[in-house]
Amino acid sequence: MSTVERKAEHIRICLESDVQFQQGSGFDRYQFTHSCLPELDYQNIDLTTKLLGKQLGAPILMSSMTGGTTQAKEINYRLAEVAQVYKLAMGVGSQRVAIEQPQVADTFQVRQIAPDILLLANLGAVQLNYKYGIDECWRAVELLGADALILHLNPLQECIQPQGDTNFKGLLDRIATVCARLPVPVIIKEVGNGISANTAQQLIAAGVSGIDVAGAGGTSWAKVESERAQTVLQRRLGETFADWGIPTTTCITAIRQIAPTLPLIASGGVRNGLDIAKAIALGADVAGLALPFLQAADISTAAVAELVQILMAEIQTVLFCTGNASLSALQQANCLNLLR
Repeated sequence: MSTVERKAEHIRICLESDVQFQQGSGFDRYQFTHSCLPELDYQNIDLTTKLLGKQLGAPILMSSMTGGTTQAKEINYRLAEVAQVYKLAMGVGSQRVAIEQPQVADTFQVRQIAPDILLLANLGAVQLNYKYGIDECWRAVELLGADALILHLNPLQECIQPQGDTNFKGLLDRIATVCARLPVPVIIKEVGNGISANTAQQLIAAGVSGIDVAGAGGTSWAKVESERAQTVLQRRLGETFADWGIPTTTCITAIRQIAPTLPLIASGGVRNGLDIAKAIALGADVAGLALPFLQAADISTAAVAELVQILMAEIQTVLFCTGNASLSALQQANCLNLLR
C-alpha cells in the first residue's frame, strides 16, 4: 500500500470507526470551583495567549492530522482558512509523503490561505534513523513556510502498522542534532500515548523548544492500525494495546513540574472548551484538538468556524464562572480541584 493510500485510509477509519480510548484522558477527574460572583464583565475576558513568540487569539491548536490526498487538501485548507480568521495555531500531518512525492506537496501548503498563523511542519522523528537529516527537516519547514517543526514519536503505532519503522536506537542524539542545526524551533509530540517526565527531561536536554504531550485518552492509533491490519498478529497487537499510554492530564502535570517555563501543548482526548480550560489550569500553554476538527473540516469551512466559536465560548465561560479575566489569571487561581 502506498503512503497516499495509507493517508486516505487513516482519515476514513478515524471518521467512520470507533477508535477512541476506553480510558479517559483524565480531564473528568478535575472540577473547577464555581464563582457565583465573578466581578467581571464577560465581554472583557481575554482569551489571547502566546506560543513560540506568536500571538494567538485563543489557546487552541488545530493538531497535526493529514495531508497527501485530495480529501486531505480540502481538510487542511478549510482548517487554515478558519485558523487565519481566529488567529489559531495549526499543524499538518506528517510531510514525509510530500518529501518523497513532491506532486502532493500542495495538499499541505496552507500558508497562502493563512499568512499570519503559527504554522507547524511535521515529520516522524524515527525517519532520522532512516536516512532523513537536516535537509529533509528543512524541506518540510520550507514547503509550508512554517514557524517550527514538529518531530513526532510513535513507537507503538510503528510496532503495529504494516512495515512499520521500528529502529528507534540512537534517536535522541539525532533529535539533538536537528535541534542544534535547524533555524526554527523543534517541538516533540507523541501521537496519543503520552510523554513521561523522564523522557521530557531527556528531550529538553537535547534542545527541544517545546513539547506536545499527546497523551492517552483520545484517538488510539493502536486501534486505527488494528482496523487496517493485514495479519492476525497486527490485529491482535492493536487490540491488546488499544488503551496503552499515559493520560494527558498526568503528562501535563508531570512535565510542568520539571519544566516550569517550557512551551507546553496539551493534546490527547481534548474534546471541548472545558477540557481546554482544564489543560491551561494544569499548566499547558495551549491545547490541541484533532478528531473534532477533522470531523468538522470533513463537512465544511463553516462547520470548522462554528466549532471554534463554541470552543472559545466554552473557555470564556470557564474564565467568567471562576472569576478569572485571562488565561494567566486562571493558571494562578488554584481553582481546579482533583476529585477523589
